[in-house]
Amino acid sequence: MDATETQTGSCPKCQADRSEAGLECVRCGIIFAKYRPLSVRPFDTASAEPRAGSSWRVTARQWLIETDTTTDAMTFYGRALVFLGLLWWGRIFIMTPLETNYTGESFLHLVNLPFHEAGHLIFSPFGRFMMILGGSLGQVLMPLICLGTFLIKSRDPFGASVALWWTAESIMDVAPYINDARDMELILLGGVTGKETDGHDWNNLLTMTGLLNWDHRLAHLAYGIGILLMLASFAWGGRLLVLHYARSRY
Repeated sequence: MDATETQTGSCPKCQADRSEAGLECVRCGIIFAKYRPLSVRPFDTASAEPRAGSSWRVTARQWLIETDTTTDAMTFYGRALVFLGLLWWGRIFIMTPLETNYTGESFLHLVNLPFHEAGHLIFSPFGRFMMILGGSLGQVLMPLICLGTFLIKSRDPFGASVALWWTAESIMDVAPYINDARDMELILLGGVTGKETDGHDWNNLLTMTGLLNWDHRLAHLAYGIGILLMLASFAWGGRLLVLHYARSRY
């Protein structure tokens, strides 16, 4: 509003009468041309939710990305070499069909095996079902423990991304075992098949739960979860490498 315009009505602040040519309120002293009432916004519960979600995302970013402050060039080259190796090897895991049992015949199967057998022993106090399931749980929990250690104790997100890759591979390693629940043709640790013994872990587990006819679908589900986790490890590790490279340049 132009200050030279005629003012009529009441003061927008104190409601006092305004003179016809008055430029300011005779009671509260505000200048009418400059007065702008504050808009009152009602509390919007919907707008509070994104802030809570944003806070969760900030915390996740701090743990998964920002705790990595390494700038050393040699560390970067070492990480890049590890990342490329896992990318090459993981591509083979992802592109090889479950039915080939490539994961069960890889070197990492021998790495997973001691944790599988230890899992049977660790979970044996919790009953027969958990003792049998403990083998597969043991070989998946071990890389998850490593992942947590890298994140919480070592504050090494890149190491955690490698542990996530191992977790994915371990789940994919279990999938052919699940897939063989009915056929029982896989060679077990003792050099025999499930048909020559009292079955194997997943034949027993799925029989006990009444899901034996679901073995192939459950196996492909596990394999798919492993693939998704492996892709996530590539995205995570790759992002950390890009940021590491940017830090090392300054």
